[in-house]
Parts: sequence; structure tokens; C-alpha cells
Amino acid sequence: MLLGRRPLARLALAGLALPALRPARAAVSGTLVLYTSQLEPDAARTVEAFRALHPGVQVDWIRGGTGTIMTRLRAEIAAGSPRPDVLLLADSLTFEGLRAEGRLRPAPEVRTAGVPEDHVAADRSYFGTKLITTGIMHHIRAPFVPARWTDLTDPRARGQVAMPSPAVSGAAAIHVLALTQNPALGWPYIEKLVEFGVQARGGNGPVMQAVAGGERAFGMVIDYLPIREAAKGAPVRFVFPEDGVSAITEPAAILSTARNVPAAIAFLDFLLSPEGQRLAASQGFLPADPSVPPPAGFPDPRTIRIMPLDAARAARERDETLRRFAALTGS
Repeated sequence: MLLGRRPLARLALAGLALPALRPARAAVSGTLVLYTSQLEPDAARTVEAFRALHPGVQVDWIRGGTGTIMTRLRAEIAAGSPRPDVLLLADSLTFEGLRAEGRLRPAPEVRTAGVPEDHVAADRSYFGTKLITTGIMHHIRAPFVPARWTDLTDPRARGQVAMPSPAVSGAAAIHVLALTQNPALGWPYIEKLVEFGVQARGGNGPVMQAVAGGERAFGMVIDYLPIREAAKGAPVRFVFPEDGVSAITEPAAILSTARNVPAAIAFLDFLLSPEGQRLAASQGFLPADPSVPPPAGFPDPRTIRIMPLDAARAARERDETLRRFAALTGS
């Protein structure tokens, strides 16, 4: 279900001095159409902060889950009238598919600031804007504190592990694909998890609830849920495994059919800028730029090991991988 669409009123900028941190571009104006999977409050803050820098741009935005947004976009493409200038969605696999179809506009003009090049598509058709990692959460009364993924196949963890279903969660799909591409883990590890009774249930929220409620001792889950809830007193902790976490980067891209390319470039510039990265951190996410301080409860991003993922290969293998996983788990 689409949860929001609105043009935001022009912000009052009287008395607001904005530091000139980067060489100025020509002023941009007109209407920018954004489709995003950000949560409603985060999307509103992102658009508001962008318009504080570019008050001449009117932003019309629609938010929904990545699947919902893509269904809408596919219908618009079929009708010959795709609306968005910019997509800001959860994972790189979605963008790999669009890139293969020629639906994205390579944007060499976009400034990546301190965002590492490995967060940017080789042809600069999409740009990772943050890190949302999947690691291990545990109840504070779990029988041990896991340090590596293989610890979840310890006999003491038998029947005690929950994970989100990759058929429901985009982050979980990325995680399963990263595991299968990891030569030290691969399908033998997933098969052992199944043998030990891993339970795939819905999205990340139900996993969080299962571990926080003591139904399960361990969970594979996205980082910010247990970190936020632990800060509120929930009896859980989050571990960034020594052998690496999988990550989605919430990429942004300009469609090849974009009508307002200058404003779209400015929007991507903002997301990747120090200001945009600090905004992401203030929203509780790891910034893609490792020089920007992370939110409270997160380690220095430079200490987090990310499992490699060949996104193009993952896009090709996604459907078959998810079918095989479903057959193994019955989910």
C-alpha cells in the first residue's frame, strides 16, 4: 500500500545561513518526482533537508515498500509514462535489473564526496547512500554470545535461531545471496542451519520480537532494530560477526526517462554529501561515508567487515536461490 504522496511547502529560510562546503552548482528548479522505500518520517526529513538547500525545487514523492514501488513503476512503464526522476529504494538487486533493461541514466556528474567507490555502480548508474547490515542478535540470557556465523550451528543454538524470510525481506534476500557467494559458508552452511532448525518467519520485525520475547535465543536481523531497542531497555544485543555482515546500501538512481535531470543530480549530490550522510546517521542508519560518525550504539564503520556480493551475479541467481532456500526451509 502506498503510504504517502505530497508536495512539500517551501521552507522558510529567513536567517538560515548554509555553509558553502562544496563548489556551488547552477541553481536548480522545477518539479522533482521521487519514488522511495524510506520510512515515511525519514522520507519527509530527507525531502525537507534537500529543499532547504534547493528551495526552487518542488518535490513530489511517493513512498512504499520496494516491491510496491516497483509494481507501480512497472505499470507506468507498460503504459509508456514512467513518472519518477529519482528512485531511492532498498537494495542493489532492484537497480541491477533496471540497469540491465536500460532504465537507469548513468550519472558521472554526481559527486560522491566521501562515499567509497565500492558503493557506486561501475557505470555510475546507481549510488549506495547508507549501510543497513544483517548480523546476529541474541537475547541477553542466550547460552553464549556468538562471534561468527558458524556459531549459529553450535549445538547450544539448536532450535534457537530465527531469521527473516528472503521471500519477504529484501535485506534477507541479500543476506542469503551473500552467504551462498561466500566460499567459507555457501549452501553447506545454509543446509546445516536448516538441519539445526533455523526458522524463517516474515520480516525482520517478527525476528526481533521472537528474540526480545525469549522465544528464540538468536536471530539474523538488520542492525538498527536491536540496537535501537536495546537502547530503550530491550533484553537484546547485536553482534557484527567477525567473518562479515551482509549489507544493503539503499541506492539512489536517476531514471533514463527523468524529466528534471539537473534537480535529480542535485538530489543525489545531497544524499552523498556530508550533510546528507549526517542526516542518514541522525535517522539511525550507518552512513555510507565512513568519515561521518555513526549513530549511538554503532561501532566505527571502518571496523565492520562487509561480506562481498557480486550484485550482477546475485540479480541473475536471485530467483533460483530463493526457490532453493524455500524448498529447504518449507517457507
